[in-house]
Amino acid sequence: MSYSTADSLPPVTLDDVRGAQKMLTGVARVTAMEGSRHLSQLVGAPVHFKCENLQRTGSFKLRGAYVRIAGLLPEERAAGVVAASAGNHAQGVALASSLLGVRSTVFMPKGAPLPKISATRDYGAEVRLHGQVVDETLAAAQEYAAETGAVFIHPFDHPDIIAGQGTVGLEILEQCPEVRTIVVGIGGGGLAAGIATAVKVLRPDVRIVGVQAAGAAAYPPSLAAGHPVAVDNPATMADGIKVGRPGDVPFRIIGDLVDEVRTVTEDELATALLLCLERAKLVVEPAGASPVAALLSDPGAFEGPVVAVLSGGNVDPVLLQRVLRHGMAAQGRYLAVRLRLTDRPGALATLLGVLSVVDANVLDVSHVRTDPRLGLTEAEVELHLETKGTAHCVEVGQALREAGYTVIG
Repeated sequence: MSYSTADSLPPVTLDDVRGAQKMLTGVARVTAMEGSRHLSQLVGAPVHFKCENLQRTGSFKLRGAYVRIAGLLPEERAAGVVAASAGNHAQGVALASSLLGVRSTVFMPKGAPLPKISATRDYGAEVRLHGQVVDETLAAAQEYAAETGAVFIHPFDHPDIIAGQGTVGLEILEQCPEVRTIVVGIGGGGLAAGIATAVKVLRPDVRIVGVQAAGAAAYPPSLAAGHPVAVDNPATMADGIKVGRPGDVPFRIIGDLVDEVRTVTEDELATALLLCLERAKLVVEPAGASPVAALLSDPGAFEGPVVAVLSGGNVDPVLLQRVLRHGMAAQGRYLAVRLRLTDRPGALATLLGVLSVVDANVLDVSHVRTDPRLGLTEAEVELHLETKGTAHCVEVGQALREAGYTVIG
């Protein structure tokens, strides 16, 4: 059945989530629960990862998409479905539609990463590139639905979507029955609302903490106002939770059942992603790493055992490279410096000798001799260095200045 407004939507119940779990048997994986010794030591209690980054299509989105499409009437299925997404929801809708024999059209921004576009096509969807941002893509998909009769599959604002995502919560209780705190990233709110719906009925003592990127945090002001409030120009590397306005349906559930919503910075997201890769050997996208970022930023605030939901692992390799470098810089393990030196034979070798003494590993060197800003006898060098922490970065800078170099950045 289709619904037009949030007020006409039925509430999502535990029975709905259990029904979704039966529907998803043999479709969605029961993803692994992995312990994190490093985070457990920081928090002072067991911390586990719920690895939805290892789900089919690389994120939890398949769960809700399949339940939503499977619930369509025969005439609705015959009309096909349409969705708008920059990645995870696109792939979830594409695979769910293929499994159910329903034609799917997915609108994606023109700047969407090529691997995500390719994967969506491979799962069976017709991909149409439209607009530069998701809002433009969403408008195009809704216009297509109005013109063709295709059913628009919203990424988070529908009870069937929420019920499907709520199956993650049932699995958490089955895999970690002693859990005391669940930490989950929030974009539009479908995943957090679904988990809260399932968990709070069965275990009202479990604390549920939502996490948003500080640059796209619509929930804190919305919860304070008592209704969804849009934030202008949300900006974060975490595309999976980069949503400017909460969904009407998940907002109502989150307002009632989620205990707290925290925000994390871009540096904290990058550091969390790096930790997942280095310590847990898990490839996680920035949105999926947001619960880890929250734990790292304030480890004493979470009663254990804690389950952090790693919601997705679909990260573009180019973005991954940038984020990892950003994370290393935040930890003082990567340093970029620009400096000027006298342009004479052996000057660069002398500079590298200074860096060798302080044990800084040179990753890359850019040497510029011809620039209007430079004097006739000057050269500018940009160095990318691998360092051993914040104190080592300070030591490197001090060594360069004591050797007579002008550090300009």
